[in-house]
Amino acid sequence: MSVILARIDQRLIHGIVVTQWAAYTKAKRLMVVDDEVSQDETMKAGMKLSKPAGTSMSIINTETAINNFKMGKYDNHTVFLLVKEPKTLVKLIENGVKISKVNLGIIFNQSGKKQFTKMVAMDEQEQADVKKIQSLDVPVTFHYVPNEDEKKVEIL
Repeated sequence: MSVILARIDQRLIHGIVVTQWAAYTKAKRLMVVDDEVSQDETMKAGMKLSKPAGTSMSIINTETAINNFKMGKYDNHTVFLLVKEPKTLVKLIENGVKISKVNLGIIFNQSGKKQFTKMVAMDEQEQADVKKIQSLDVPVTFHYVPNEDEKKVEIL
């Protein structure tokens, strides 16, 4: 089965992911794919402390993720994939990682970004990357927490 949901969330592993999304997805592996965080031992240690019981956690860079998926390392896992930026998912998908759905969780509003929902603001490059994900036949939704209705991203 492998990736059951990919979420773009600039906070990566945090309370809502651990207490709500992990249970909702029934994932047995939480996977953070981020080139910077994967090199930061302090951040990795903090994230691993919050790992829900009964789950595994990987915090790896993009190339390692691509190679591990290509080798079938996660074929028998249910993976909840977390990234900070849409461009990471574009690279994964373009390199053969099968993703059934992308959830836009939290992308902070910063200067030059367009606000789409209360929790999601994107600059032009992020919007282009989301369009690219959609063009690769992967549905993208706005979905902050599991008990709220998800909204299909059609405004881009």
